[in-house]
Amino acid sequence: MHQHGHNDPNAAKLYELIKDVKIAMMTTVETDGTLHSRPMHSQDADEHGDLWFFTQIQSPKMTEISRDSEVNLAYSDPKTQTYVSVSGKAEIVRDKAKIEEKWSEPLRAWFPKGTDDPQIALIRVHPAKGEYWDSPSSTLVHLYGYAKAVVTGEQPKPGDQAKVNLS
Repeated sequence: MHQHGHNDPNAAKLYELIKDVKIAMMTTVETDGTLHSRPMHSQDADEHGDLWFFTQIQSPKMTEISRDSEVNLAYSDPKTQTYVSVSGKAEIVRDKAKIEEKWSEPLRAWFPKGTDDPQIALIRVHPAKGEYWDSPSSTLVHLYGYAKAVVTGEQPKPGDQAKVNLS
């Protein structure tokens, strides 16, 4: 069990929903205050519930995180109708042992020199809060919800939604 959110019963479900979603949109704050999002390959959450990403040292997000460490991560799996948003503080990690621990060979496409690449770093996100939307992916369930809404005039409640305290 992850330590983040240990007092929130929905934390385990949030982590379960994102464990197989490999791309997250990471949003940072640019120097002019505007928001900047980009896709990032998500590593598995660690035993503390922190979320990890590889990055190049010389990238705009490194400057943005150094100036303002608040980030948001958006995970989406339309096939399963699963959507998760996580916000927290990002930290730049240059620890060689941690880079080697998190390394997988497909990363060589971005880091040709492997873990010895001088441009390699990690971003660790310490989650503070999150929210998830988990709906049944069945077309029949969605059609039923639509029909019920038309007949009753009420919005369907097709799945689970919860705000999660992860700090």
